[in-house]
Amino acid sequence: MPVFKKTAKRFDPARTLVVGFLIIITIGSLLLCLPISSRAGKFTSLFDCLFTATSASCVTGLTVVDTYTHWSLFGQIVITLLVQLGGLGFVTIITFFNVAAGKKLGYRTLMNAGGDFSESTFESGRRIFIRIMKYSLIFELCGAVILGFRFVPRYGAYGVWMSIFMSVSAFCNAGLDVLGMNGENTSLISVQNDPAVLITLAFLIILGGLGFIVWENLLTIREKKKLSLHTKVVLFMTAVLIVGGTIFYLISEYENPATMKNMPLGEKVLNSFFASVSARTGGFDSLGMGDTTEFSQIGTILLMFIGAAPGSTGGGIKVTTVMVMIVTVVSYIRNKNDVELFRHKLGKLTIYRTLVISVLSMLAVGLCFGALYFSMPDNTEVGAVQCLFDAVSAFSTTGLSAGATAIVGTAGKILLIITMFIGRIGPVSLVMSLVMKSGSRKNIVVPDGQILIG
Repeated sequence: MPVFKKTAKRFDPARTLVVGFLIIITIGSLLLCLPISSRAGKFTSLFDCLFTATSASCVTGLTVVDTYTHWSLFGQIVITLLVQLGGLGFVTIITFFNVAAGKKLGYRTLMNAGGDFSESTFESGRRIFIRIMKYSLIFELCGAVILGFRFVPRYGAYGVWMSIFMSVSAFCNAGLDVLGMNGENTSLISVQNDPAVLITLAFLIILGGLGFIVWENLLTIREKKKLSLHTKVVLFMTAVLIVGGTIFYLISEYENPATMKNMPLGEKVLNSFFASVSARTGGFDSLGMGDTTEFSQIGTILLMFIGAAPGSTGGGIKVTTVMVMIVTVVSYIRNKNDVELFRHKLGKLTIYRTLVISVLSMLAVGLCFGALYFSMPDNTEVGAVQCLFDAVSAFSTTGLSAGATAIVGTAGKILLIITMFIGRIGPVSLVMSLVMKSGSRKNIVVPDGQILIG
């Protein structure tokens, strides 16, 4: 009798990523709906739970209810778990437990995990996943210990949980906080004069935003004897954006009476540095972005749209994408046949992917901006810049708000949910998960075409 082997139907990496995040968001929403999750001991509306679960899973930080005043300790724990899953990537965590259980990691499994990190392949997958989990927990633990020295004396035993929550949120670039006892939705304004808190959170954001691929390169530098091109670009762009952003906020907000004018110089520099770091998907706010000048908000929009590094806990179109765009323009202006970056030639597929990511990202932001702007209630002070600010914040999974999210209608909030999801998954991954693969075109030859550009 012939033996028929049952072949399991497998998702491709992009589709696995989309479905996985949808499952996590659904479970999180249902848990947050329970009376045990709210301080009042009552059911929370499903829409508010869906918005919160999406924001936490997509490590965004936009909120419709204050995290401290509305959610109980149980609800805050659920949010923390959603942030951790969303920040590290659910595929990474699943793979880690497979490794811990001694299961063999096949190439397909590594490809699935790789899709979450915007990389097509990983070498030594078992070692990398263990290192990701190990060093993530070490960084978060160290951050929690340092924050504990500031929060425990002020808030007692609850300060221990505050330190853990804030450390996980910062490392995962989520921007959620539990400082609502000092004023609802005021983020870090109550600790804007505390260097220990702001510097600790800033370095956690930076570590999470560098990306796991950079970590792997830095951790194996003794073996490989050199930094990869990817690592060089990420470190260079991160340094330039942090320094440039600090100078930008220091200049633009120096005389703003609503933010920095009454601060001493050291505090101005500290908050400018923190704003520069946090704006690239960190999401914590020590200044009050709604009170900053429109010039500062436009600069923040640019920083948010750029975001962090590929394979990190941050969002945005990524620093490497921006770098490729810059060197492509420079190479064309200098009449070079190839696009060069740090004495390396970039392939055409890299240029194509950069173009696709940029166009799809601007399309997603444009649609969300339009929905926010036209769904604003009448007689509101929130204008086009503030709507664009919150749209970019949602897409880049930053979580900063200039005021639009708090007053927008239901339709606008639904668009924000969708935009947060697209921003965390990545527009390319989302499109690939929805589009059916076409047949092979290897043997098809098409004629050359000519078209005028510019």
